[in-house]
Amino acid sequence: MSRRSSQPTQSSSSELAPRKAAILEAVVAEHIDTAQPVGSSVVAANTSIAASPATIRSEMVSLEREGFLTQPHTSAGRIPTDQGYRYFVDHLERGEWGPAQQSNVASFFQSLRGEIESVLEQTSTYLARLTNYTSVVVGSGHTNATIRTALLVDMGANRVMVVAIFSDGSVDRRNFECELTVTAAQIVEASSQLNALLLNSSLDQHVEVPAGNRPIALLVREAVAALHGAAPTTDGEQVFIGGSSRVSEAFPAKDTVSKVLGFLEQELIVVSLIEDMMSRGLSVAIGAETGVEPLAACAVVVAPVTVDGVHAGAVGLIGPSRMNYSETMSAAHAVSTHLAHRLGNEKNRG
Repeated sequence: MSRRSSQPTQSSSSELAPRKAAILEAVVAEHIDTAQPVGSSVVAANTSIAASPATIRSEMVSLEREGFLTQPHTSAGRIPTDQGYRYFVDHLERGEWGPAQQSNVASFFQSLRGEIESVLEQTSTYLARLTNYTSVVVGSGHTNATIRTALLVDMGANRVMVVAIFSDGSVDRRNFECELTVTAAQIVEASSQLNALLLNSSLDQHVEVPAGNRPIALLVREAVAALHGAAPTTDGEQVFIGGSSRVSEAFPAKDTVSKVLGFLEQELIVVSLIEDMMSRGLSVAIGAETGVEPLAACAVVVAPVTVDGVHAGAVGLIGPSRMNYSETMSAAHAVSTHLAHRLGNEKNRG
């Protein structure tokens, strides 16, 4: 699956007259709530727009002509197009969450335990549960992190574990099998040499293993190879996807479900989309704006995770175009803020 280059827009093509904008907002909000086409009588009954159903109907016809609405059936009401959703999002006033919601997120992050990878994975599961949409949490991996500690652990039967603790608080554990029979004392000596060799280095640096006593030198060489061979699958990033099962609940068409699930399996493309968007801050891409054909019926909300002014990853949410944008953007913002605080604490502990 390939991904077209795209720059998700953040502004709509033109400003609408106040009454027309209010009608469009009412149609979008009603369709988000009901998933049904919206008629002029519904807009007239459920809003404070000072106009008759006939006038509202005329304005809706005009909005359809301008590309903001479409009519799925000749006798039905109208639903928003991607352009209509874009206008709605661009003029949306995102409210702040109340104390109870903020407390929920804060409590979750206070309860988190484990290494960075575990934190990211748990965050993706939590965010999907919080919003009922599929979540994507991207971490920067170890690309810019240096090794604080490296050691070897004897696992028995010539199996050895190499453990590396990085400056960003993350931990890598890799097992390998030594070609030679080694003693506990040799593993301790090799561990000491490995730590001295790798201290303050990063995984993208070439490390020259010095020659020496064969069993110990071999242990060090294999440990270095195990760590450097553990490159993430997405050019340094780690990606965790939560709530993939929610895709089938969000889209009635099986073909759409299949396409979206296929997209989620392509981690490199998922990360590429998230990275494209996170440089804009909290942002939304709708339908074709994503540049990914399988997401033609989707909206993607992304909030960057920034630690000390540097991008440390992002959180994203993927759902149908008729997603609850205000709630979803608030959730992404709140979770990204708390995740950044957690990652910042881990970094400072180093």
